[in-house]
Amino acid sequence: MSLFNIHHAAIAAVIGATVGLSGCTESQVKLSPDFGQAVRQDTVAQIADPDAHYLGTPAPGSNGARVGLAQKRYEKGQVIQPSSTTASSQNAAGNADNGTAPPADSVGMTK
Repeated sequence: MSLFNIHHAAIAAVIGATVGLSGCTESQVKLSPDFGQAVRQDTVAQIADPDAHYLGTPAPGSNGARVGLAQKRYEKGQVIQPSSTTASSQNAAGNADNGTAPPADSVGMTK
């Protein structure tokens, strides 16, 4: 090979390396300094603290014996339905005024 061809080959190798390595550069021109902060905050918020400390004494999550009995009743199809107390039922706590009108026979009448 002539000196001219070696020179061109060296220049081609340098240009090829420059073009190839230019893909590895990182550009921060259009990104704000806090780019990705929302994702990092959301990720941290979804991780439970395994050694969490709360104020006061928290109530237990459940009673194991009651849960076991409830599970057995469920498996046998003997589920105890919860009582349905609503604000408008007559058995509500103390028959509190819930905004409904009193019965018609008691309006303005005295016995």
